[in-house]
Amino acid sequence: MKPGELKRALACAVQAAKASGKLMRQNLRATKRVNASTQYDIKLALDVRSQKLIQARLSRAFPQIGFLGEEGRSTTDDAPLRWVVDPIDGTVNFAYGIPHACVSIALQERRAGAAAHKTILGVVYDPFQDELWTASRDQASRLNGSAIQVSNRRSLSETIVSTGFAKSRSSLERGLPYFLRVVRQVRKVRMMGAAALSLTYVATGRFDAYIERGVSIWDIAAGGFIVERAGGRFWHEPVKEGRVYRLLATNGLIHGKLPLPR
Repeated sequence: MKPGELKRALACAVQAAKASGKLMRQNLRATKRVNASTQYDIKLALDVRSQKLIQARLSRAFPQIGFLGEEGRSTTDDAPLRWVVDPIDGTVNFAYGIPHACVSIALQERRAGAAAHKTILGVVYDPFQDELWTASRDQASRLNGSAIQVSNRRSLSETIVSTGFAKSRSSLERGLPYFLRVVRQVRKVRMMGAAALSLTYVATGRFDAYIERGVSIWDIAAGGFIVERAGGRFWHEPVKEGRVYRLLATNGLIHGKLPLPR
């Protein structure tokens, strides 16, 4: 994608994220219709409505670009360009009326012969704090238009690390021993419930690292890229069907001091 088109795509993604964020704000305290529920996750009708809103705006501006979202897809795995969208990241928080959730939109490119897609644009919008994170291949990470960078903390004993246990019993069983190991090494561990925001908090220097196993590509595609463009490190590896990942995102200075999630 040429620089001019990338700039237009970023503006379009921002507009779509803000439109979906407005819908989230309007419905935070409203009664939510639940489409599906498990012990560790909730799917809302508003997830589907928000994704349709985002997809309509993106597809109208860029009909040639594919789409992969938490609530469905309209592209193949070898599409040269695709949007990767989580319409409400932190759905459980949102369903309970907790104002810590966001919209996550990434644009990914897959060049001929490449093994996987690579993010070239990321937008994360928190409508409750009115915080907008953006980054592109041609622009470093910004928060509400101002440049950001990761923290400069080097000692684990001074760090705040975010983590989570995803949506399955297996992630819980694998994550608990890791949690007990890390919590003894760092100043504080925080479990916020929205992967994209944990990543942008690392990018902004609020957190020093974020670790999790069992997150989906739409949870992390935008936020991980924003971490990298803010000077941090973002390691992720598929653990199931190519779209569920274990990850470690850090300020870079403590990357080798934290064990990788198993």
